[in-house]
Formats: sequence, structure tokens, C-alpha cells
Amino acid sequence: MRRILALLLLACLAAPPALAAWPERPVTIIVPFGPGGGADIAARSLGRWLEGRLGQPFVIVNRAGAGGEIGFAALARAAPEGYTIGVVTLPNLVTIPIERRAQYAVEQLTAIANLVDDVGGVFVRADSRFHSLADLIAAAKRQPGAVSFGTTGIGTYAHFGMLAVEAQAGVTLTPVAYSGTAAMRAALLQGDLQVAGISMTDAVAELQAGQVRALGQMAAERWSGAPDVPTLREQGFDVVLSSMRGFAAPAGMPAEALRRLSAEIAAAAADPEFRRLAERQAMPLRYLDGAGFAAEIAAQQGRFRAQWQAKPWRE
Repeated sequence: MRRILALLLLACLAAPPALAAWPERPVTIIVPFGPGGGADIAARSLGRWLEGRLGQPFVIVNRAGAGGEIGFAALARAAPEGYTIGVVTLPNLVTIPIERRAQYAVEQLTAIANLVDDVGGVFVRADSRFHSLADLIAAAKRQPGAVSFGTTGIGTYAHFGMLAVEAQAGVTLTPVAYSGTAAMRAALLQGDLQVAGISMTDAVAELQAGQVRALGQMAAERWSGAPDVPTLREQGFDVVLSSMRGFAAPAGMPAEALRRLSAEIAAAAADPEFRRLAERQAMPLRYLDGAGFAAEIAAQQGRFRAQWQAKPWRE
């Protein structure tokens, strides 16, 4: 008996320790755009929520550039241990690998959940000579290429909005790419940019302060936060585009960490206090679980791949 007990004790001592509950150290959230934009706000808002729920810091790291590619690639290359996640935005997550040899593949990422769906808008400075979309189109017809249109890069919702307006109006605009929405807003306010493709919520503070004017919103129906701004459809342009902002991880992330994160994001989206915070920050919530977000990513991949095959959006 003593021999058996001794063997059992040795076996217990030699057994590997049980895995600690996730997370046991800080988690990094990679944001593929600069500070101050919608993706950054979503990451910081959710990060604070997760810190309170999970008891570990969630550290924001901004990796801006190339329309989100630099941040997406950094996320795809991260160790799939559950300690690096990132914001991924549609449509540019899927359009970048379609249009060029990207530093990442969508298949290198695992969808966690979507949190935000933010309709696009067309903005000018408050003292702009453009008081309507018709004014902008008329100027572009008089001087092809003279009107600059800012976006956060080729393959983003704003870029597709610009291309749609060009095609439907028969005009040529000059695209100007920025590393993030905050930089583009600054250029617009400084007068370095004539027109900016910014989501309605990203520019709502400047709109309410009278610093910018909205020429239209790329929505099927007017967003409740700007009921006086007509949609592009109302002005004769069939353009409905938005920026979806969700969260993903490197493929191979531990199942328990993935499950826990998905559950916490669902809880945030349903929590009255978080929803009030989202409303104060003009962050329109649209929660999709991992499967739903993955399905949306796949659907947009198919749609934009077909569009590219029909007519590439860049040379």
C-alpha cells in the first residue's frame, strides 16, 4: 500500500500543471488605423469593457497604413495564443487581397464577432462652395479631376462610394488616401481637402459643431443621428455603403479564449450601459457572432471578387 501511495504521489508531482484560465496576462488589440477614428473608438470602448469583465489590461496598438493592410498583416502574423486580437473592417479586409498581392490572407484570421456597422457619408468644410451633391457634380464636370475626394485608402467603403458617384454622374474626381479618419478630418478642416468620404458617426461631432456640411449619406434610409441629411439615393445615386467594424484573431486561437471573447462581446452589445456609451460616442452597434461575422466576410469576398472581375477598381 505504501508503495502504491508513493507512486501516486510521484505521478501527481510529475503531472503538468493545469492550464490557467484565460486571460492570465494583458491582451493586445491591434487597430489598423490611426487614433481617433471609428475603428480606434470601437477598440478602446470594448477594451475598457473587457478589462472590467476579465481583469486584465487590453492594450491598444495602432498600426495604420495601406488602407488597413499593415494592421491586418500584423494580426495575421501574431502568435495565436489568445493574447493578440484586432479590429477588422469591411469591406477593405476582403478587397485588399483581391486587388493586389497582400501581406495577409483572410483565411489567416478567425472571426470573433462584429460590433459596429457605420454608414458612409460625403462631407465638405462648412464654408465650402459645395452646398449640395449637385454642386460638387457640376464643379467636377466643369473641371475633370479638380475636385479632391479623401478616403482611408483604395478598397474602402468611401473609395467605392466615390467610384460609384463618378460612374453614375460621368465625372472624374481625384482620390486622396489618408492613414486614418482622424487625419482626413484634420485635412478637411484645414482646407487641404475639398471632399471627404467619412462615416456619418465619425464626423457627427464636427457636423453638430457646424464645422462641416454633409452633402449626403450612403444609406438606404436616413440615419436617425442626422435626419436632415439626404441619402445619395434621394439625390439620384444608387449608393449604399457602410464600414463594418468587428474583431478577429490569428487563426488557431485557443477555443476557450475565442469562446470567452465572443460571449463578452455579445454581453457588451446587449448591456444597457455599454449601449448608452455607444450612443454617446455615435457608435452604431450591429452585433454578429463569430459564425455570422464569418458569413458576412465570405459574402463580401464573393461580391467584391465578382465586381473586380467585371471591372477592376484600380489599375
